[in-house]
Amino acid sequence: MFCQIRTSVTKVQQATIRIERHLLGLNARSLSSIISPPAASISPSTVSRPNSVSLVLQKRLMSSSSLNQPLASSSAKEKVTFSLSPVESHKNPLGEGKFIKTAAALVIGDEILNGKTMDTNSHFFAKYCFELGIELMRIEVIPDDEAEIIEAARRLTEKYDFVITSGGIGPTHDDITYDSLAKAFSLPLQHHEETLRRMTEAYKHRKDLKNHNEEQVNARKRMALFPHSSEGETEVLYVDEELWVPVLRIKGKLCVFPGIPMLFQHMLNGLRPYLPISSESIPFRHQIWTTLPESAIAPFLTSLQKRVTDEGIRIGSYPTLRKGVTISLIGRDKQRVLEIGEEVVKEVQGTVIRGDGEDRSGH
Repeated sequence: MFCQIRTSVTKVQQATIRIERHLLGLNARSLSSIISPPAASISPSTVSRPNSVSLVLQKRLMSSSSLNQPLASSSAKEKVTFSLSPVESHKNPLGEGKFIKTAAALVIGDEILNGKTMDTNSHFFAKYCFELGIELMRIEVIPDDEAEIIEAARRLTEKYDFVITSGGIGPTHDDITYDSLAKAFSLPLQHHEETLRRMTEAYKHRKDLKNHNEEQVNARKRMALFPHSSEGETEVLYVDEELWVPVLRIKGKLCVFPGIPMLFQHMLNGLRPYLPISSESIPFRHQIWTTLPESAIAPFLTSLQKRVTDEGIRIGSYPTLRKGVTISLIGRDKQRVLEIGEEVVKEVQGTVIRGDGEDRSGH
């Protein structure tokens, strides 16, 4: 009986991991170094709580990815951590007194375009920008193609204050983001010695890497082969003490991130202190739910938007099929947004969902 239960538990976990791979947007090369746990380590509580499996997988991903340090050691003394880049030593990349107002995301990867991998990074970035008061103007998904990367990187960096790339910085042949960005901005490629040192430190307990041949070692070192400028056009920012991989910032605007969602999220959050953000630009979101059909409230919302446009308030409506509509009011003057919200509630016979959170209807 115990063997049957353990076998069933193993199958459940394996199925859950397959689902997690899809939901996290991970491809085979991102997951190549994850080690499956032994069946004996699985407990009934893990099976009854799928979120626990999700957390376990994410932690394993963070610790065993090729862009991260090796699997955590049993000894606390062997844990590898790194110093962060000092914030005060980095000047405002946009110039003194200037702040980020607009942003764009460039998601790179054939696996996104052919449907193999679900992109979650752009969604996380959109929420990140909203919470910081940055206007996300564009999200583009392009293939692992040099010409596409060069064109998009130049165009977006020229037009927007803050641009991120996601994907294409691993050790394999189709990881061409660094190479392409170097060509985009006419910069030479150069191994970054401090990043190589951190990489070596992170991998020092990995016995399997000691047997790698020269070709394999060089492939790993490609992850520290960055566009380089002796005139300050590039910055290497270490934003997470548990990661050896840095955020590379080019021209003060374009920041390069890995495509693995958990790494992307940790590093993007770590980048916050290095970004010139105005505390006065944080928006407020007010949401109202109504069961009236969207066609019934459309004339009122159209008229209202015309009245408040000059105040910098935006109104959106997001229907949920056969249930109702979420009305979203966004502005920087919280009190004014709340005042308008009261008018909307009365007009559409609605109820307030939440002051500044996510829409419960799924939008």
